[in-house]
Amino acid sequence: MGPGSRRRRRQALARPTATKETHVLRTRGHSPAAPSVAAAYTEAPSAEAAYERLAQRFRPVFARIAEGALAREQGRVLPFEQVRWLNDEGFGRLRVPTEHGGDGIGFEPFFRLLIELAEADSSVAHLYRSHFAFVETVGLESEDFRNRWYPKVVAGEIFGNAATEKSGNVLGTTGTKLTRHGGDWLLNGRKYYTTGTIFAEWIAVMASTEGVEGRQYAVVSTTQPGVEILDDWDGFGQQLTGTGTTIFRDAVVPDTNIIRRSESTTHEPAFFQLVLLAVLAGIGRAALADARTLVRDRKRTFNTGSGELFRHDPLILQLVGQLSAKVFAAESVVLAAARELDAGADQNLDLTPEQRYVRGEIAVEKAQLLVPELVQSAAQQLFDVTGASATSKSKSLDRHWRNARTVSTHNPAVFKARTVGDYEVNGTTPEGLHSIGDARTAAQAG
Repeated sequence: MGPGSRRRRRQALARPTATKETHVLRTRGHSPAAPSVAAAYTEAPSAEAAYERLAQRFRPVFARIAEGALAREQGRVLPFEQVRWLNDEGFGRLRVPTEHGGDGIGFEPFFRLLIELAEADSSVAHLYRSHFAFVETVGLESEDFRNRWYPKVVAGEIFGNAATEKSGNVLGTTGTKLTRHGGDWLLNGRKYYTTGTIFAEWIAVMASTEGVEGRQYAVVSTTQPGVEILDDWDGFGQQLTGTGTTIFRDAVVPDTNIIRRSESTTHEPAFFQLVLLAVLAGIGRAALADARTLVRDRKRTFNTGSGELFRHDPLILQLVGQLSAKVFAAESVVLAAARELDAGADQNLDLTPEQRYVRGEIAVEKAQLLVPELVQSAAQQLFDVTGASATSKSKSLDRHWRNARTVSTHNPAVFKARTVGDYEVNGTTPEGLHSIGDARTAAQAG
């Protein structure tokens, strides 16, 4: 299927109620208007009540998504239909405050739901990452900004991203350029790792603007001329996230849609990373579910074992117990970090914006040191609870490890460990602005 066919497919599956206005993505510091939004979250029902109420609404959709997950994985079928199901149920508005038409739930119930979705299909949960990050950004902006963009989120608009380039851009810069063209700008460049963009109506593109220091965001419609989205992700895991190339050729961007990129002292960076850890926790749950089924249904055994059915063999049960404990620990760590984000959003706590930022950021970075290893180990141990038949391509049980390994590579744990250590020993505040690019040479650094 060519890019044009994919674009038509995307348009055909778009919700008819969605409007086509340009979306602006900002990652700025604390806004004076933000406390009212955070307060709306803390005044919502308890996390448990909110979770159970919404879980009943979404579990039937999650079950439908899970039914076809294996076939989609084996046939490389992108989940356009599954995204539409979720949008029809309002999944994208979970974190929009109730007064703006959303569900207004806190971080913990949100991440519990995301883990359940990731158990059903980790690619579907992952592709929403940039969308939910955009929703968090809206909540930190002015009341006028919220009044403008929350209705679009509630209507089912999906937001993708185009930040990273394969090579050629020095760390902290970008090769994608904006140049003045009359009263507007023209965007030119090639981005990779544009996760979720093929499913989205709008793309937040990181670019350099002529005559302006640093990086900016240009927000572009996915259907306008000059935008080409390719499904060319060649990673061995998370193959259905739409993580491929997006090309911009003289794509027109209104002047009002170019926003200056600045460092963030909000919860946004931590939230962005915790989405990936929730996806990992969901992958662990999926591996555990397969382990249960394999052991429970297996009739064959080994002459070197006890001779019992696997479901009664104490050694096999021990392995399943160990796998289960790893999955439990991974999910518990993710939710503990989510509670730290909830505490940071609690306006009843007398904390400065930086303290709120650090509380969530450090918790998520600690989680990053534990969750990937736990889930990868659980996915590997899945093969120890059964026989050689588990390696059959028809079962695709290797997808759990491949997906976990792929998600884990997004943020190398060694760098997180250094940051946490530096904070613990020296009180150094973690950097809120993350970027990827070629290392600077000595001459560039000077």
